[in-house]
Amino acid sequence: MAFDTESLKVFLAVLDHGSFSAAARSLGRVPSAVSMAIANLEAQLDLPLFDRSGREPRPTAQALSLLPQARLLATQLQRLQMHALALTQGLETSLTIVVVPELLASSPWSEALATLSVEYPLLEVEVLAAPQADALGMLHSARAQLALVFERSGLDANEGFQEVGHETLVAVVAPSHALMCAPGPLREEHLGAERQIVVAGRHSGNVDARVVMSRHQWRTDTPVAALGMVIAGLGWGWLPRSFVQGPVAAGQLVEIPLQNFSNTMQLWVDVVWSRARPLGLAARRFVALMERERGSARGVSGGVEGMTAPE
Repeated sequence: MAFDTESLKVFLAVLDHGSFSAAARSLGRVPSAVSMAIANLEAQLDLPLFDRSGREPRPTAQALSLLPQARLLATQLQRLQMHALALTQGLETSLTIVVVPELLASSPWSEALATLSVEYPLLEVEVLAAPQADALGMLHSARAQLALVFERSGLDANEGFQEVGHETLVAVVAPSHALMCAPGPLREEHLGAERQIVVAGRHSGNVDARVVMSRHQWRTDTPVAALGMVIAGLGWGWLPRSFVQGPVAAGQLVEIPLQNFSNTMQLWVDVVWSRARPLGLAARRFVALMERERGSARGVSGGVEGMTAPE
């Protein structure tokens, strides 16, 4: 095979530096070795790559035709070498992250993945969306290495986590709903008497008790469906503010005015992993990037006091 790692390196060096002697200096070789390497390459290809009639060698049309693919091959080889080195340092062969749907639009997880794509360009990444209970189930069954979820009501000794942000839930209802026609100020007993639209796991049906206030519930496994049901007047619900800003502004929804407690609820967002399996290099880097994004948003640097670092 004419082109191998060394001949490719020499070929590009001569093109980039304009002469055999300059290419030799950049490669730490003598000019005669570079000249011989180019001559051998030309012989194997049976193509003239450089015109030597002038003071300095000039690339031929054939050499310039080969140049784009040569640069692409050099980049691929560099990525391959970097990936192989990273694998020896503990990089996973693939990384799966499961995200609760409410956080798909509002959390900076995509920025963290953008950085990973530069640092580990050959890493295979899979991003899944699942309700919180299902996302944690996927984590513990080894279907995913990381889960981006809301804070849990209790700590699980089998889980490690890092706080990476927060999301605000707001109690909303369609303006034509009976709740908005009730006489007098609205209190928690009014919410308890009306149907609540709840986002729950599709398998377990588990729901965070902090957001359940009604005795009558309709459930769905996605906040998009919940939003549509609330807009249709089928019930009221706690939904992420990022989801409801547009419909509220358009008059399709209203934030429920409550007298005895706030109509908003702030929940922390955690990236969670299983302590039963050590995190690979990319997963640890993702956690660190998410923590850094949180620190940047708060105008602080370094770690967050009291958080559990990945092992």
